[in-house]
Amino acid sequence: MIKKSILLIGGSGNLGSKILNSNFFKKIYSPKKKELDLLNRNSISKTIKKKKFEIIINCAALARIKDCEKSPSQAIKINIYGTSNLVKEILNYNSKNKNKIKLIHISTDAVYNSIKGNYREDSPLKPYNVYGWTKVASEFFVKLVNNHVIVRTRFFDKKTLKYKYSAKDIYTSQIEVNTLVKYLYYLVKSNFIGVINVGGKKISDYKMYKKYLPKLKPFSRKELIKKLNITLAKDSSLNIKKFEKIKKKYE
Repeated sequence: MIKKSILLIGGSGNLGSKILNSNFFKKIYSPKKKELDLLNRNSISKTIKKKKFEIIINCAALARIKDCEKSPSQAIKINIYGTSNLVKEILNYNSKNKNKIKLIHISTDAVYNSIKGNYREDSPLKPYNVYGWTKVASEFFVKLVNNHVIVRTRFFDKKTLKYKYSAKDIYTSQIEVNTLVKYLYYLVKSNFIGVINVGGKKISDYKMYKKYLPKLKPFSRKELIKKLNITLAKDSSLNIKKFEKIKKKYE
């Protein structure tokens, strides 16, 4: 169990709520939006100063692809401006205090072009949608914090899967959300700093979801794109060698 004081932003979301309900982090605090709003720097500053947080985990984002495509301005506001405000207040705090805050920022595999797969942390960043572009921009701000971790990942919640069909020819390194929480625990424990891909072995969406949805029907990527009217990754699988070295120490 991690005993460091942690501020969790985005605790009402899928990942955030799982982090709060886990037993990995003992001293964790997740304020509601009315107390901490990433679009209000004053509220960020007040919250940071209230307690001597050692770590901030930022899960807040507009992440639904359709929502980002429909409202790019909202995606920019939340994913870029919000992160920028957070970083500014962390830098301001760190410049005045001996104990520096570490920022752990949840990013995405959508920062890569997602065509050939096996992307390393130093692979070119070529997003294929609005969401990916906003996360690339947010990463640049996060890197201004010396003590930072950028987690590029993709996850799902087995309890909320409702798909009737899924693509046999879309490949990712996605993992179940509870597994990601455990992996974040490993990262915090390891004191890793930098950018890291976090996920599992390359697998098709159909093969992954079929484990939890026995009646799932196979579809093709082209059929899904036509049906959903959005651009979908072909192969966004990640090279996770860097993370596997950390993982081995704690499993």
